[in-house]
Amino acid sequence: MNNTRFATVIHILTLLADNANQWLNSDWIASSININPVIVRKELVLLHAKGWVESRKGKEGGSTLCVNSEKINLGDIYLLVKNSNVLGKKNTNTNPMCSIGNSINDKLESLYSETDDLVLGLLKNKTLADFVHEFN
Repeated sequence: MNNTRFATVIHILTLLADNANQWLNSDWIASSININPVIVRKELVLLHAKGWVESRKGKEGGSTLCVNSEKINLGDIYLLVKNSNVLGKKNTNTNPMCSIGNSINDKLESLYSETDDLVLGLLKNKTLADFVHEFN
């Protein structure tokens, strides 16, 4: 995963969990992350669809966490935004006439799978609440 979606989504969820029962607007959340509020709103749509966040419109609107942060593990967040393997993409245009090039992607597939499993196993053992407690 070579992007900032995991960091952005966990930042949003951490803010919501740390401000339980408050409605935080996307501008305020975006100011903490130092990104455009449109990006925050895009991720909030994803979190709403997952059932983790409730949002309301209007002057007193915003978003709030609607599940206990103990019920969300970091592995679930990772899987929600994961778009590639931890180690990145394979080179799909290797030389089939080379003894390494013709089979490297098969070997890499195994390595990538093992690495993803290790990362996911580590993240599944930590909840959003555990992460939030690191700030207090």
